[in-house]
Amino acid sequence: MKCVSSEEMRALDERTIREAAISGQTLMIRAGKAVALQVAELCDERELIQPLIHFVAGRGNNGGDAFAAAAELCACDFDVEVLLAGEMADVKGDARSEMERCLEAEIPVYEFSTPADWEFLRSVEQTADIVVDGLLGTGTKGGPPREPVRSAIEFLLQARDQSLVLAIDIPSGLDPDTGEVAGPAVKADVTVTIGLPKKGLLASGAIEYVGHLDVADIGFPREFVQDLAGDEEKELIEAEDVRQWLPRRLRAAHKGNFGHVLVIGGSRDYSGAVSLAALTALRGGSGLVTAVVPSSIADRVASFAPEIMVRSAAETDIGSLQADLWETWRDAQDAYDAILIGPGMTRHPESARLVEAVVKDARCPLVIDADGLMGVSDPAALFGQANVPIVVTPHPGEFAHLAGQTVDQVQANRVAAARAAADEWETIVVLKGGHTVVAAPRKPARVNPTGNPGMATGGSGDVLAGLCASFVGQGVDAFDAASAAAWCHGTAGDVLARRYTEASLIASDLIKALSAAFNQVSLR
Repeated sequence: MKCVSSEEMRALDERTIREAAISGQTLMIRAGKAVALQVAELCDERELIQPLIHFVAGRGNNGGDAFAAAAELCACDFDVEVLLAGEMADVKGDARSEMERCLEAEIPVYEFSTPADWEFLRSVEQTADIVVDGLLGTGTKGGPPREPVRSAIEFLLQARDQSLVLAIDIPSGLDPDTGEVAGPAVKADVTVTIGLPKKGLLASGAIEYVGHLDVADIGFPREFVQDLAGDEEKELIEAEDVRQWLPRRLRAAHKGNFGHVLVIGGSRDYSGAVSLAALTALRGGSGLVTAVVPSSIADRVASFAPEIMVRSAAETDIGSLQADLWETWRDAQDAYDAILIGPGMTRHPESARLVEAVVKDARCPLVIDADGLMGVSDPAALFGQANVPIVVTPHPGEFAHLAGQTVDQVQANRVAAARAAADEWETIVVLKGGHTVVAAPRKPARVNPTGNPGMATGGSGDVLAGLCASFVGQGVDAFDAASAAAWCHGTAGDVLARRYTEASLIASDLIKALSAAFNQVSLR
């Protein structure tokens, strides 16, 4: 999905109204319905009984979307109130029509037009379950917010201590094009952006303000969207993309149709990583998975899941794999459709030698993760010797090692860092973290909107690597496979966070939740 500038979004609005004969108020009502639906889903997920919803509205079109959403929820018997940052007399155009619809429905609309008004409100204990930010949209940028919006934002920041915060289109105070903030800015748990994602929402520093990102389709004509240039650097991964990338299964299929993945990794003290990766490859749909592990942990990996075919290999003095195992497996690799190497291997020099040998000799697509990356001193030189597609899945620390940068440098502009590495190394780069970035040489990077902080736990990366290998082994293009894996991995985490809580999420839970992620893209 294209990411657009605020100016492109404005032009799309105007063209839709002018050429498609869809009125601005119709678009506003559609936006309100999308926001109302998201609020209702949040209430349902958290099993809130008779929730109170506060809408904090500005005087422009973003406030109009808030009024529209409030009216929709009121019609469904939700208890809603609107807190207006300004005076009702100043609300004009379509936004005024939606405000009047709220007043006709007897929804309370309170005017807070001065900083003192908002200061008084902050001093009163708040009871709202969800607070919706409808203050500023894409039409406002440049400099810190002015009063009374600034005080309203500070109210929203305080409300977050007790309430869920949902932002309409962009969190107020965040620049829609750069993702920068020049003053106080709303920190949302969920952002429902309207029509298309804005560039600033996917900027490296924006995630703390955006939270979970949902894109609301309000019916912009597809051909109008296609005419937009969009961001040349990045795109957003969405469910429809994943649905197209992943294969559907024929009724007469057998296990040989879905790929055989070879997983190489593990060590005496780290049997969990390779076990998680291998089991994920199976859960990802692979027909067969073989794991080559040090002999001292072969029984442990085999007992983790009986479906994993385990082969033991000679080990070093610290219980990691010896490099010469590849002399045996080099000739056997034609039986496999993808190779994953790295999980739990340790940083023993033999591990680096093994990775180097596999990269040079592999005859099927290769996924390299974790310790498999830490022994690589010159990725461009090594990966340039490969004859197959390579996917690397580093977290920021591993990426910084490969790129010769600091973690802070990497995190400052994750999209630029991943794109530059993909071009230089001629590989698919999956830069893990909040809003995982998937980059391929000389293409716009893909940014994954799914996932949550609960996934920052040991083994989560092994699950992602196993899923990448599974999709590649099923014949999916490496770039598409890595992108789909990032989306499904994050979606599994979001399913668990909604069902339980982020705090208790562990990696093996992600494997179990993959089926729920697949259901969202109708993958059977």
